[in-house]
Amino acid sequence: MQDNLEKELTEMLIEACRVTDPIPAEISPDAPLIGPDSPFDLDSLDAVEVVVAVQRKYNVRIESSESSRQVLQSLRTLADYIRRHRE
Repeated sequence: MQDNLEKELTEMLIEACRVTDPIPAEISPDAPLIGPDSPFDLDSLDAVEVVVAVQRKYNVRIESSESSRQVLQSLRTLADYIRRHRE
């Protein structure tokens, strides 16, 4: 079950990455964000869109490619990162 920030991030991802495929009604916060198992069907180019959208909306920078891979593992990891790094 998603918390409020995870729900907000789901909406942001759908908008920022222009997701047109049907999204499951319930998305596990631990489901992968990027790759073939992603319920959003996002790829590495979409990951760039997500990083930019997070920076704009939450004023949080996701710095290196290594940390971005870890941060973008799931909605939960992204939400946790935003909570820890908000100004």
